[in-house]
Amino acid sequence: MKNIAVLVSGEGTNLEAILEAVDEKEITGKVVMVISDQAKAHALERAKNHGVKAQFVDPRFYESRKEYDRALVKLLKNEAVDLVVLAGFMRLLSPLFIDAFPLRIMNIHPSLLPSFKGLDGIGQACRYGVKVTGCTVHFVEEGLDSGPIILQEAVPVIQRDTVETLHQRIHAAEHRIYATAIDLFCRDMLKVEGRRCLIID
Repeated sequence: MKNIAVLVSGEGTNLEAILEAVDEKEITGKVVMVISDQAKAHALERAKNHGVKAQFVDPRFYESRKEYDRALVKLLKNEAVDLVVLAGFMRLLSPLFIDAFPLRIMNIHPSLLPSFKGLDGIGQACRYGVKVTGCTVHFVEEGLDSGPIILQEAVPVIQRDTVETLHQRIHAAEHRIYATAIDLFCRDMLKVEGRRCLIID
């Protein structure tokens, strides 16, 4: 069984969906640790409610992003973590962190990558006037939202949508496909060839 760690910064709704999927055996892995860079992140309480180790690691105690990431890597290695899942973690990861877990870090982004990378993907889609957007689960590389795509789900943009109403529907899609992608990893069903991530039997 694969060991999963989740990095969070805020409310933790994606974390909650992941923890519930684990409880329901929809993910054949175990969340062994939740780490936040924010002391008051509600996600830490969500983790504790599910009996998962929750830890605040204060970035202010470290001289650089690299040193902070070095501390995180040590914590994760101590827990024998197989997969690192980013769920609203608002810090860019350094190359040191990414190199420690090659093709073992997942992120979810609220657009159909490679469209609308970076911050405010939903707002970007609304302003651009697209008729379809969605969400993407991808492996993390050093480039911004550029790693191999694991799963995507399309979400139609309704004519009277606001950023808030569209966000609600994309969030529901995120909860569905993130759990599926994590489970595929845990069952050794993902294979990366170049830029393509293949689902294998």
